[in-house]
Parts: sequence; C-alpha cells; structure tokens
Amino acid sequence: MNSRTTSAAGIGVFVLTWLDRGLPFIAIVVLLLFWEGAARLFAIPSFLLPAPSAILAAAIAVPPGIWFGHIWATLRVALMGFGLAVAVSIPLAVCLASSKFLSRTVYPLLVVVQSTPIVAVAPIIVVTLGAGDLPRVVITFLITFFPIVVSTVTGLQSTPEELIELSRSLRAGRKREILHIRLPFAVPHIFSALKISTTLAVIGAVVAEFVAAEKGLGFFIAFSTSNFRIPTAFAGLVILVAISLSLFQAVSFVQRRFVGWSLPKAKQ
Repeated sequence: MNSRTTSAAGIGVFVLTWLDRGLPFIAIVVLLLFWEGAARLFAIPSFLLPAPSAILAAAIAVPPGIWFGHIWATLRVALMGFGLAVAVSIPLAVCLASSKFLSRTVYPLLVVVQSTPIVAVAPIIVVTLGAGDLPRVVITFLITFFPIVVSTVTGLQSTPEELIELSRSLRAGRKREILHIRLPFAVPHIFSALKISTTLAVIGAVVAEFVAAEKGLGFFIAFSTSNFRIPTAFAGLVILVAISLSLFQAVSFVQRRFVGWSLPKAKQ
C-alpha cells in the first residue's frame, strides 16, 4: 500500500506540475476558440474583427520573403535601440547614484524627456536626423532607456548601509564598492528593467516606423490598415507580440543562466 500510495502521489505531482506549466497555453487556446466561435456566431465582419482562422489565412498568403524583410527591419531597430539604451543607462545610473549633484541636476532632465510624448517628438527627430535607421534607433532609445536608469539607481541605492560601512572600514575604494557591493544588489532590479525595456524597444521601433519607414512590421500594419486588409494587419500584430515575448524570454534566460542567484528562490 505504501508503494502504491507513493507512486500515486508522484503521478499526481507530475500531472499538477505539467498542468501548471501548461495553463498559459490552455488559456490562449480557450481564448482563441472563444474568439473564433464569437466571430462565426455573430457573423462579425472581418474589417471589424477578423477571426483567428482569417488571420492565419492572411498570414499564409503573404510570401515568406516579405515577412522576413519586415520582421528583420523591426527587429534590427529594436535591438540596436535596446543595446544603446543598456550601454548608456547603466553607466548613467551609476553616476546618478554616486553623485548627489548629478542626481539633482540630471535626473529631473531625464524625467522631462520621458514625460514628453514620443509620438509628438518623433516627426521632429526624423526631420532632424534624416532617413535611415538612425532616427528610428534614437526614438527606440528614448522610449527604452528610462526604466533601466530608474531601476538601476533604485538597486544601487538599496544596498544595506552596514555593507557599505564595512567596505569603507576595510579601505575598499569607490570602484570596488560599486562593482563588488552595489551592482550585485542592483542586478535583480536591472533585469526587471531589461525585461520591461525589451517590450518597449519593440514599441519604439513600431512608433518610429509609423512616422517614417519603408519597411518594418509597423509600416506593414499601417499599409495593410490603409488598404482595409485588416486580417493581414492583425497577422503583423501577432508577429509583433511574438517578437516581444521572444525578447522577454531571452532576457529571462540570460538571467537564469548567468545570474540565477538574483531570482527569487521559488523561481529558480
């Protein structure tokens, strides 16, 4: 009886584990089935809300080469803008956390920049910087960098004071204090911001393509909508969501692989 009970308990745990992991997929499938059924039952016109089957058919109708060109154009700009934001934001956050003067002078300027509607500024940036990837990368950077700066500063300043005092009592320099004490405490905050910023990078790339572009998923969606090809526009939107989720999962993988200690114990 004990062996049977243990085996049944093991099977139950296995089933519950896989059920827990599969819940997001199940929820998506249920939502798609409900969407498909509602579209067919109420005969909703495709130019208002296309059914998932119509979106899939529209996606298949577009040649793979066209899809690849638009996907690569958007992904390239998103990655360049995201990379630039990381390269600028983390050193800037270290400077802000280390200097009260910079924190009082530069931080308010960053808030002003972030508070400015990027959609209103985007045409000015395009006119100033001209055609090409540069204005789109700048627009993506402006949307992406602020969460990284704020979260990194928060993480750097959340270091326990007793550790800072201990390092100073051991005559550790400012550089070692930042690299060996403050930055490790900031890693969870940094990766939380990076996960948010990956999705914002895709949004920034699409906003830039809405303003001025000849290729990219944002341009593709705007062009399809202007020609009342709504299922095709929805197909482009689905691919954008897939790109955002992929980038989010990529950052999560890097965190688990290289700094797994920064995750909550229950998530490791």
